[in-house]
Amino acid sequence: MDLYEKIRNLPTQPGVYLYKNAEGEVIYVGKAKNLRSRVRSYLLEAAQANAKTGSLMREAVDLETILVANEHEALALENNLIKQRKPRFNILLRDDKTYPYVKLTLADRYPKVFVTRRLRKDGAAYYGPYFPGNLAYRIVELIHRSFLLPGCKVDLSRYHPRACLQYYIHRCLGPCVERLTSPEAYAEAVRDTQLFLEGRHAELERALTARMMAAAEAQQFEAAARLRDQLATVHQLQEKQRMATAELGDDADVFGYHYEDGALAVNLFHMRAGKIVDRREFFWEEVPELPEAGGDAEASTAPDFHPGPFFSALLKQLYIDQQYVPRSILTPADFDDREALAALLAERTGHKIELAAPQRGERRSLVDLAGQNAKQSYTQRFRVLEPSRKAIQEALADALMLPEPPRRIECFDISHIQGSETVASLVVWEDGKMNKQAYRKFKVNTVAGVDDFASMREVVARRYRRLQEENQPMPSLVLIDGGLGQLHAAAEALESLGLTSQPVAAIAKREEILYLYGNEDEPVVLDRRSPVLHLVQLIRDESHRFAIGYHRQRRAIRDRGSELLEIPGVGALTRQRLLTHFGSLREVQAATADSLAAVVNGKTAQAIWRHFHAAQGGA
Repeated sequence: MDLYEKIRNLPTQPGVYLYKNAEGEVIYVGKAKNLRSRVRSYLLEAAQANAKTGSLMREAVDLETILVANEHEALALENNLIKQRKPRFNILLRDDKTYPYVKLTLADRYPKVFVTRRLRKDGAAYYGPYFPGNLAYRIVELIHRSFLLPGCKVDLSRYHPRACLQYYIHRCLGPCVERLTSPEAYAEAVRDTQLFLEGRHAELERALTARMMAAAEAQQFEAAARLRDQLATVHQLQEKQRMATAELGDDADVFGYHYEDGALAVNLFHMRAGKIVDRREFFWEEVPELPEAGGDAEASTAPDFHPGPFFSALLKQLYIDQQYVPRSILTPADFDDREALAALLAERTGHKIELAAPQRGERRSLVDLAGQNAKQSYTQRFRVLEPSRKAIQEALADALMLPEPPRRIECFDISHIQGSETVASLVVWEDGKMNKQAYRKFKVNTVAGVDDFASMREVVARRYRRLQEENQPMPSLVLIDGGLGQLHAAAEALESLGLTSQPVAAIAKREEILYLYGNEDEPVVLDRRSPVLHLVQLIRDESHRFAIGYHRQRRAIRDRGSELLEIPGVGALTRQRLLTHFGSLREVQAATADSLAAVVNGKTAQAIWRHFHAAQGGA
């Protein structure tokens, strides 16, 4: 049965349809309340020379449909299939920023708490997303300090001989060492953390107060003091919350866009408690030719871009799978399935969702403001204006989940040829430029043969042991030129020094993918034109250049006197004496027999002179 025959025999039920090309690839996914009516419309539009639909139908050779019970199920299934198949004719979400969650690993023997940007079905509890991004880090830091749950990479499924630095500075209960804490005490800290993250502060306050009073009566004054400090933290947060809720307004997300020359920039304002707390940017260098263009409440700003279908596709990908959706979502254009999407989101979140395209008033002003910012984002992205150093630092901190914009980055690279003369380089980027006075060279001493991982482990340990001994501050980021193996080797070296919270990242060669230690399964893939990627590449390339230069220097030192060893009577010590005295092999070659005799015995001096002058007829 050919494509057109399939279309004519489609059912009239709701469902999802998938167009495929000659290679069997899915090139477009759509949903419909009435499959036969919606899909047959493509034939009509193609016959009427609709450019967008025509390009799809020229490539499509097959059609697959999936029937569902209602339009809500069709919306959800369409969203999942678009994310899985990434069809060329669909709008695909491209995001320069993802917001962090706080993850509590409840499935573990001793749960940990840390920041992540990816939600998984792994038995853990996720809280967030947090705006702005550094709020999640501040919350996790507070949990480490107040509730003493760790966020380290130490394997807590077994006991270890001794605790790490975090235990001794009172940031961890020490579950890694037997008898430092009890399962009951640890479970209590986990429950307190859950109450804290869930916002059940009144319940947490009552529990902490009762335990503090019991500890004081039992004369466990150190425990009572710790509980008192936790209570103070909870009180401070309650006061901040009261101040926030006193503000007018509610939670809302506001969208705006700017389209020009085939490229698109979208801005999303996150408003929480009536305040704009963060901004998110999306970019498309080429907007796919959407085959459906109906439903716009306003005329498009460009003849080949229709914002209604675009925002329909974007909002589905942004919100359908999210745990938290704000009560109001404001878009610059209306679209056909707006009410169905709002109903689906309300069903999934348990509260009413308003999805609107305001035409006037204060809310339209917010949409226009987002549009003005989108135009500025477009200018900075597509008109190749150089962003400020501060902007790049902030973007790098956001991409690599750093607690603050990096001021100093130290980058390592290993260089050798088949394991010979293995060396390492350290280059330093500081305050917006390379600090060449801070560069360091390392000769690898403890590794034989080809072992980049062991070499990296040695030089990183040497570098930061030295900083510890000299009481020098650690860099904002340790950057490794290499893949996951080198990253883990560097992290092991830092952990051996007790530096478990030091941010470490690696940039893999060829793929230009960034890996952050602790989130290796969530590699950071930056746009090839991103100034952040350019900065990381600049630092990486400089470390590679510096390492290659030092390796060549070491090899030249090794090779420059090797010919002397071919001469009878010349050993390693004699060669070293000659090179030290004359300065180079060339000067040894040019020396007279008498000059050579001033350094070595007469017989050896004659042998050396004859070796270099025999070709010229010397005797």
